[in-house]
Amino acid sequence: MKDNELSNILNHRESNEQIDGQLYTLNLGPTHPATHGIFQNILTMDGERILHSEQTVGYIHRAFEKISERRPYAQITTLTDRLNYCSAPINNLGWHMTVEKLIGCKVPKRVDYMRIIMMELARIADHLVCNGVIGVDTGALTGFTYVFQDRERIYEMYEQVCGARMTTNIGRIGGFERDFSPKFHELIKDFINNFPKRFQEFCDLMERNRIFMDRTIGAGPISAKRALNYSFTGPNLRAAGVDYDVRVAQPYCSYDDFDFIIPIGTAGDTYDRFMVRQQEIWESYKLVKNAYENLPEGDYHADVPDFYLPAKPDVYTKMEALIYHFKIIMGEQDIPKGEVYHCVEGGNGELGFYLISDGGRTPYRLHFRRPCFIYYQAYPEMIKGSMISDAIITMSSMNVIAGELDA
Repeated sequence: MKDNELSNILNHRESNEQIDGQLYTLNLGPTHPATHGIFQNILTMDGERILHSEQTVGYIHRAFEKISERRPYAQITTLTDRLNYCSAPINNLGWHMTVEKLIGCKVPKRVDYMRIIMMELARIADHLVCNGVIGVDTGALTGFTYVFQDRERIYEMYEQVCGARMTTNIGRIGGFERDFSPKFHELIKDFINNFPKRFQEFCDLMERNRIFMDRTIGAGPISAKRALNYSFTGPNLRAAGVDYDVRVAQPYCSYDDFDFIIPIGTAGDTYDRFMVRQQEIWESYKLVKNAYENLPEGDYHADVPDFYLPAKPDVYTKMEALIYHFKIIMGEQDIPKGEVYHCVEGGNGELGFYLISDGGRTPYRLHFRRPCFIYYQAYPEMIKGSMISDAIITMSSMNVIAGELDA
């Protein structure tokens, strides 16, 4: 059906004229399990073919940016990991780097490498969940059960670093709360030694599976030009053929010490998005392995006592450490005036923090650049003309995370 015909029909519907046997409206969400989140798409359907889609977002909008304007900088970390909760450490550490950029803090090389290890583990976990879910939505549950085992192993490593699993609150402004524990070293060595064999099983199960390929090739495509017009970043942009990656374009955290490939696709469809994430998992694994094997000696935090919480034993025994601890926790440390933007390559693309400080104890203004919120605008265009079954796997392959979408 042509756009002008659809427009005429929709105009008739708005004028309450009855149309028999032509179109119907379907609510996809906000509580449909296939949407993997609390958001709604109102679809205009011709049989099973989608003619038009109208989005409704904001069901879990929590006003994080306004809350941040009343919180000390150290306490904003717990807001960031509730954005894309599938790769929370990237959000946490990206925020810490933003504040460090504002206060002029230079962290030791060891901190950079520790951060790379945690961020790339988080990227692996994020992509494993996304690609596992694509399999589930095409009827292949077995692969999901494979990859979730390694996602659990990564969460066990999170626990050793910060005590949490999903909403991690990992690290601190200036570094980490503690060095890697002996148990962490044990877990990551096991992961480095055994992950490739386990992940290869998932690759063999899915990548050349004829049923899976037939379901995903050509589903939800977007061209490189349209993706750039929508300001796509991350795997969804690279799947369309654009090799933009923040880690290379604007290096941070010593990523320029490592050689790694930026996988790209051509068609920008569901299969390309799946394959780009598959290849990125291998590249992230290599980054974790190289960073761990070349982990520098030295301190695991910078020497910034005005912003970095002192060690607990010192807080319990030394007056100066107790004073600093109280001032930082209660938000009594003034931050320099300034305006900064810092971005990292999140699980879904460019995750940016635009921060304005007026010299007070809390941000004057803070804006999160959430990649989900940006690329989800293209969803109606990507599913127009497709079957409803393709709309589900397209949404999965975009990796729309409700917490990041609404913020």
